[in-house]
Amino acid sequence: MNALGSLLAGYALWIKAAHVIAVIAWMAGMLYLPRLFVYHCETPPGSEGSERFKVMERRLLKGIINPSMTAAWILGLTLAWITDAHMQTWFQIKFVLVLALSGFHGFLVGRWRDFAQDRNTRSARFYRIINEVPAVAMVFIVILAVVRPFGG
Repeated sequence: MNALGSLLAGYALWIKAAHVIAVIAWMAGMLYLPRLFVYHCETPPGSEGSERFKVMERRLLKGIINPSMTAAWILGLTLAWITDAHMQTWFQIKFVLVLALSGFHGFLVGRWRDFAQDRNTRSARFYRIINEVPAVAMVFIVILAVVRPFGG
Protein backbone atom coordinates (compact mmCIF):
# COMPACT_ATOMS: atom_id res chain seq x y z
CA MET A 1 0.00 0.00 0.00
CA ASN A 2 1.31 3.46 -0.84
CA ALA A 3 1.69 6.37 1.59
CA LEU A 4 -1.78 7.72 0.90
CA GLY A 5 -3.31 4.29 1.41
CA SER A 6 -1.45 3.90 4.70
CA LEU A 7 -2.63 7.31 5.87
CA LEU A 8 -6.23 6.57 4.93
CA ALA A 9 -6.12 3.14 6.60
CA GLY A 10 -5.68 4.94 9.92
CA TYR A 11 -9.02 6.61 9.31
CA ALA A 12 -10.84 3.50 8.04
CA LEU A 13 -13.47 3.51 10.80
CA TRP A 14 -14.22 7.20 10.21
CA ILE A 15 -14.46 6.59 6.49
CA LYS A 16 -16.75 3.62 7.12
CA ALA A 17 -18.98 5.72 9.42
CA ALA A 18 -19.23 8.46 6.81
CA HIS A 19 -19.97 5.84 4.14
CA VAL A 20 -22.82 4.37 6.21
CA ILE A 21 -24.26 7.86 6.80
CA ALA A 22 -24.10 8.61 3.06
CA VAL A 23 -25.74 5.29 2.20
CA ILE A 24 -28.56 5.92 4.70
CA ALA A 25 -29.23 9.35 3.17
CA TRP A 26 -29.09 7.91 -0.37
CA MET A 27 -31.48 5.10 0.47
CA ALA A 28 -33.89 7.42 2.26
CA GLY A 29 -34.10 9.54 -0.86
CA MET A 30 -34.32 6.57 -3.20
CA LEU A 31 -37.24 5.22 -1.18
CA TYR A 32 -39.01 8.58 -0.97
CA LEU A 33 -38.68 9.86 -4.55
CA PRO A 34 -40.83 7.13 -6.17
CA ARG A 35 -43.41 7.70 -3.42
CA LEU A 36 -43.50 11.39 -4.38
CA PHE A 37 -44.01 10.28 -7.98
CA VAL A 38 -47.04 8.20 -6.87
CA TYR A 39 -48.66 11.30 -5.41
CA HIS A 40 -47.52 13.50 -8.28
CA CYS A 41 -49.35 11.16 -10.70
CA GLU A 42 -52.56 11.99 -8.88
CA THR A 43 -52.28 15.75 -9.53
CA PRO A 44 -53.17 17.42 -12.82
CA PRO A 45 -50.16 18.72 -14.80
CA GLY A 46 -49.66 22.45 -14.32
CA SER A 47 -51.73 22.53 -11.13
CA GLU A 48 -50.50 24.13 -7.92
CA GLY A 49 -50.06 20.66 -6.42
CA SER A 50 -48.04 19.46 -9.39
CA GLU A 51 -45.76 22.48 -9.18
CA ARG A 52 -45.25 21.83 -5.45
CA PHE A 53 -44.28 18.21 -6.18
CA LYS A 54 -41.80 19.42 -8.79
CA VAL A 55 -40.08 21.58 -6.17
CA MET A 56 -40.04 18.76 -3.61
CA GLU A 57 -38.67 16.25 -6.11
CA ARG A 58 -35.97 18.62 -7.37
CA ARG A 59 -34.82 19.49 -3.85
CA LEU A 60 -34.78 15.84 -2.80
CA LEU A 61 -32.80 14.80 -5.87
CA LYS A 62 -30.36 17.72 -6.00
CA GLY A 63 -30.00 18.28 -2.25
CA ILE A 64 -29.97 14.76 -0.85
CA ILE A 65 -29.99 11.88 -3.33
CA ASN A 66 -27.29 13.01 -5.76
CA PRO A 67 -24.78 14.29 -3.15
CA SER A 68 -25.24 11.28 -0.87
CA MET A 69 -24.84 8.83 -3.77
CA THR A 70 -21.63 10.59 -4.78
CA ALA A 71 -20.33 10.46 -1.21
CA ALA A 72 -21.32 6.79 -0.83
CA TRP A 73 -19.42 5.90 -4.00
CA ILE A 74 -16.28 7.86 -3.12
CA LEU A 75 -16.18 6.61 0.46
CA GLY A 76 -17.08 3.03 -0.51
CA LEU A 77 -14.40 2.81 -3.18
CA THR A 78 -11.89 4.32 -0.75
CA LEU A 79 -12.76 1.65 1.81
CA ALA A 80 -12.53 -1.11 -0.80
CA TRP A 81 -9.09 0.14 -1.78
CA ILE A 82 -7.62 0.54 1.72
CA THR A 83 -9.05 -2.75 3.02
CA ASP A 84 -8.49 -4.82 -0.15
CA ALA A 85 -12.19 -5.72 -0.05
CA HIS A 86 -12.29 -5.41 -3.83
CA MET A 87 -10.47 -8.74 -3.96
CA GLN A 88 -13.26 -10.58 -2.13
CA THR A 89 -16.31 -12.25 -3.69
CA TRP A 90 -18.85 -10.66 -1.31
CA PHE A 91 -17.62 -7.21 -2.34
CA GLN A 92 -17.68 -8.00 -6.04
CA ILE A 93 -21.32 -9.11 -5.81
CA LYS A 94 -22.13 -6.05 -3.69
CA PHE A 95 -20.42 -3.87 -6.27
CA VAL A 96 -22.64 -5.24 -9.05
CA LEU A 97 -25.74 -4.56 -6.92
CA VAL A 98 -24.57 -1.01 -6.19
CA LEU A 99 -24.00 -0.49 -9.92
CA ALA A 100 -27.57 -1.68 -10.54
CA LEU A 101 -28.87 0.63 -7.81
CA SER A 102 -26.96 3.50 -9.39
CA GLY A 103 -28.59 2.63 -12.72
CA PHE A 104 -31.96 2.72 -10.99
CA HIS A 105 -31.01 6.14 -9.63
CA GLY A 106 -30.42 7.22 -13.22
CA PHE A 107 -33.80 5.79 -14.21
CA LEU A 108 -35.44 7.88 -11.46
CA VAL A 109 -33.64 10.97 -12.74
CA GLY A 110 -35.23 10.33 -16.13
CA ARG A 111 -38.67 10.03 -14.55
CA TRP A 112 -38.03 13.25 -12.59
CA ARG A 113 -37.27 15.02 -15.86
CA ASP A 114 -40.53 13.69 -17.31
CA PHE A 115 -42.50 15.08 -14.38
CA ALA A 116 -40.62 18.39 -14.52
CA GLN A 117 -41.72 18.77 -18.16
CA ASP A 118 -45.27 17.45 -17.53
CA ARG A 119 -44.51 14.42 -19.72
CA ASN A 120 -45.02 11.56 -17.28
CA THR A 121 -46.66 8.58 -19.00
CA ARG A 122 -46.45 6.07 -16.15
CA SER A 123 -49.10 5.23 -13.59
CA ALA A 124 -49.12 5.62 -9.83
CA ARG A 125 -49.23 1.80 -9.66
CA PHE A 126 -45.98 1.61 -11.65
CA TYR A 127 -44.26 3.90 -9.14
CA ARG A 128 -45.68 1.93 -6.20
CA ILE A 129 -44.14 -1.23 -7.61
CA ILE A 130 -40.72 0.22 -8.47
CA ASN A 131 -40.61 1.83 -5.03
CA GLU A 132 -39.62 -1.64 -3.78
CA VAL A 133 -36.49 -1.90 -5.96
CA PRO A 134 -34.14 0.09 -3.69
CA ALA A 135 -35.44 -1.70 -0.59
CA VAL A 136 -34.77 -5.15 -2.06
CA ALA A 137 -31.33 -4.13 -3.32
CA MET A 138 -30.51 -2.61 0.08
CA VAL A 139 -31.36 -5.87 1.87
CA PHE A 140 -28.96 -7.87 -0.27
CA ILE A 141 -26.23 -5.21 -0.12
CA VAL A 142 -26.37 -5.01 3.67
CA ILE A 143 -26.29 -8.80 4.02
CA LEU A 144 -23.26 -8.97 1.75
CA ALA A 145 -21.44 -6.17 3.60
CA VAL A 146 -22.22 -7.36 7.13
CA VAL A 147 -22.46 -11.16 6.90
CA ARG A 148 -19.96 -11.54 4.04
CA PRO A 149 -21.36 -14.93 3.07
CA PHE A 150 -18.65 -15.59 0.48
CA GLY A 151 -15.65 -15.03 2.72
CA GLY A 152 -14.03 -12.00 4.20
